[in-house]
Amino acid sequence: MKGNNRESRFGKREKRKKTNIILNSLIALVIILIIVVSAKIFFGGNNDQALPADEQTASESKQNEKNKEDKGNDIEQNKDKDVEKADKESEEEEKETEEKAEKEPEEDKEQVVTEGGSGPDVEKTIENPAWKPVGTSQTGEHTAVYDQNHADWQEMLSAISYATGVDQGNMTVWFLGNNGPNSSVGTISTKDQSEKYRVYIDWVDGEGWKPSRVEVLNEIN
Repeated sequence: MKGNNRESRFGKREKRKKTNIILNSLIALVIILIIVVSAKIFFGGNNDQALPADEQTASESKQNEKNKEDKGNDIEQNKDKDVEKADKESEEEEKETEEKAEKEPEEDKEQVVTEGGSGPDVEKTIENPAWKPVGTSQTGEHTAVYDQNHADWQEMLSAISYATGVDQGNMTVWFLGNNGPNSSVGTISTKDQSEKYRVYIDWVDGEGWKPSRVEVLNEIN
């Protein structure tokens, strides 16, 4: 009987030992799991929060770069607009100047006036590079013709009228004759003789007579 009791007590002790070992193992396992889960919550959570912050910083950086680029583009566009505006204004001013020049009397363009001239009867001499040939209806080789009924005579008077501004209806021709090869000279005045001129003209093939010099006279010889 005693032997059986001893064995029974011994068996109970062994069972308790095993039970304690199992319980201790389970407790240790639970503790380890708690530590692992806690570590994951704390450390893993920080990483999760840090990532969006990094992404936000990168996004802000990209936005700042885009803003700078947009600002730079705006500045360039404004510069281009300013340059385009300046060019347009310059073109308009140039066009306005040209239009004014076209409206000015042709005889006033680049006109050079000097005192005196070829003789004592000359008050002043006028030369204007802007003068042009008056045109012609004549064809073929040209020879000056000093006949009042000839086309050449009428074209010479047109050139004289063009250079002086004296209309042929108000013109008295005192002299019109040869002044060398393809050159003529005429002395005219207004009918009331308030204006008196000696006009030198040259022939331009295919284009007609062209004034070269006008002398304002103080008297008719």
